[in-house]
Amino acid sequence: MPKSIRILLALAAILLAVSPSLPVWRISLLAPQYPEGMGMVIRFNTIEGAKENDLENINHLNHYIGMRVIEPKDMPELQYMTPIVLVIAALGFVAAATGRRAALYTWAGVFGTAGLAGMADFWWRTYTFGHTLDLTHAAIQIPGLAYQPPLLGVKQIANFTASAWPAAGGMAIGLSALITGVAVWMSLRGRAASLADRSSGRHRAIANAQAAA
Repeated sequence: MPKSIRILLALAAILLAVSPSLPVWRISLLAPQYPEGMGMVIRFNTIEGAKENDLENINHLNHYIGMRVIEPKDMPELQYMTPIVLVIAALGFVAAATGRRAALYTWAGVFGTAGLAGMADFWWRTYTFGHTLDLTHAAIQIPGLAYQPPLLGVKQIANFTASAWPAAGGMAIGLSALITGVAVWMSLRGRAASLADRSSGRHRAIANAQAAA
């Protein structure tokens, strides 16, 4: 594997390794009665309010619609996501150190699979919270309305405008994935060029042998 690809791979691993120390995602809620807005900051190991008391206020509002309390300790994946990310980052450094194409492709596959699994888990959590309501104790009931925030982008939920965007950690992961994709593309292109050169060399050798005969 060329040095340039190994450098890209090491850079992608560094970005992934620092992501657990940063907020990964942010969900914001804005409504006429809350013009200053409220929000949640999602990290690999916890969920916090964007401002002091935001998470408490969101849980207070959720009580009126029958949604269960957002409590990080009830989400077991928050206990092991950081170690998983750090292990994947370490594997990236190993792949960069070995310089083998197979190691690059394996790491890219593991990284991509883990990323998709993480996004699926995030969607599933927002889905279950937004759709599983205890309407027997809900003071506010709007038939047919689900309270699931968007995975990415902006969505209107009743009189709230909910938005979800990557925070610094999410951007670091996205950049890491992009760099990994570039490294894989460069490796595949280099391999294709090498195979083409070998094939061309064999054809020239055969042609020269035939000419000599």
